[in-house]
Amino acid sequence: VQLQASGGGLVQVGDSLRLSCAASGLTFSNYAMAWFRQAPGKEREFVAAMSRSGGVTYYADSVKGYFTISRDNAKNTVYLQMNSLKPEDTAVYSCAANLAGPSVVARNYDYWGQGTLVTVSS
Repeated sequence: VQLQASGGGLVQVGDSLRLSCAASGLTFSNYAMAWFRQAPGKEREFVAAMSRSGGVTYYADSVKGYFTISRDNAKNTVYLQMNSLKPEDTAVYSCAANLAGPSVVARNYDYWGQGTLVTVSS
């Protein structure tokens, strides 16, 4: 199983960025997908999760209203649209897959990608 995250980079405050996570080696439509992030010197934290069909979504309070998770099961890809970025959004963003369903708890996830770095400069 491979989860390949991409789309990170250096942006300015207020900019937008879309992350992608391409999955292979698993039946993508059977898995809930999520994004987590880890800022320098901090613990990993939940960002957003989506159910297999996309009908259920969860967001961390800190990103509600300006991050959007979506998925394309035909392309085996999950996305994270990030708008109005702030310096505190700087982190390595990783995608994860969970056969049991969407969860805000990292240890519930079966597979993890390597992460993509997002740096928001003020």
